[in-house]
Amino acid sequence: MENRLSAVLVLADGTVFHGVAIGKIGTSTGEIAFNTGMTGYQEVFTDPSYFGQILIMTTAHIGNYGVHQDEIESESMKIAGLVTKNFSEIYSRSSAKGSLEDFMQESETVGISDIDTRALVRHIRSKGAMNAIISSENLNIQELKEILAGSPSMEGLELSSKVSTHEAYEIKPENAKLRVALIDFGVKKNIIRCLVDRGCHVKVFPENTSKIELDSFNPDGYMLSNGPGDPSSMPNAINLVKELVNSETPIFGICLGHQILGLSQGLKTEKMFNGHRGINHPVLNIKTGKGEITSQNHGFVISKESMEQNKSVIVTHKHLNDDTIAGIEVIGKPVFSVQYHPEASAGPHDSRYLFDQFIQLMNEHKL
Repeated sequence: MENRLSAVLVLADGTVFHGVAIGKIGTSTGEIAFNTGMTGYQEVFTDPSYFGQILIMTTAHIGNYGVHQDEIESESMKIAGLVTKNFSEIYSRSSAKGSLEDFMQESETVGISDIDTRALVRHIRSKGAMNAIISSENLNIQELKEILAGSPSMEGLELSSKVSTHEAYEIKPENAKLRVALIDFGVKKNIIRCLVDRGCHVKVFPENTSKIELDSFNPDGYMLSNGPGDPSSMPNAINLVKELVNSETPIFGICLGHQILGLSQGLKTEKMFNGHRGINHPVLNIKTGKGEITSQNHGFVISKESMEQNKSVIVTHKHLNDDTIAGIEVIGKPVFSVQYHPEASAGPHDSRYLFDQFIQLMNEHKL
């Protein structure tokens, strides 16, 4: 790219990468993570679960097909910063509404390109997740290290309240047959679409809502959405979900919602050495014996050790790369959750059946 300012990426362990600036000229800190998906960058960048993270895209070309209004998962980019090898300011798709560069500018997202992302990802894979800082306005490494030293760790960090809706809102299709109360911990739009497409009247509630407020909607089921941050830092949400489980009403949790459900049942969560982020993660459905290729985005996971000591929850899915817990059910209750993203935007649609499973549970519960 011609006439681009220089930019620098500094990791918490002191490793430095030099490149060129993309997006907003500025400085940004966050936990650095990598996504292995080959497509769907716009859906990824607008996923609220990425809030507070500087994201490396492992595919070499980013921006080449621009951005499209139908491919956003929230109203703005949620990543704290973007790291890529080749960044395209021009795009080839005729239906695109604009360039990724313009979208980054609108969302005030700082980025860096023209660095060796393979070397960077290999470094993180061996050293583990850590904080990082990108700057295109200050190239003084020592000053950046001092700023980085003051940035908070993702462990123990509550971020859901920063991306959740502040006021409840409703989406109602014609001839809706079921009512779903969705708790917005950082929901992706496609989760709502998947429910609405199946005839659900969805009311989206803020993350700090109460059971009384949820029940005033008279729901047939509760949806626990995805979101960012450390689930163990959300005691109010954990207590709320415990109440919801005891109500015997069907519950479906995704990602952060899955972790909060586990915590509500006495399980524990732990931070991963490196999270799962991409659209190519293999999962085994233990109940059916079938495999799924899934879309994932998480840096925390339910502890297998705590699962072994728990008599009220069973594991329904496991991640085939590292054997981590990918799905659970509460024994004797219409309550289940998965660690990955069955709405899969971006990603494969192997796991969409989980929405149908939720619909079936709600219909059975109404009888």
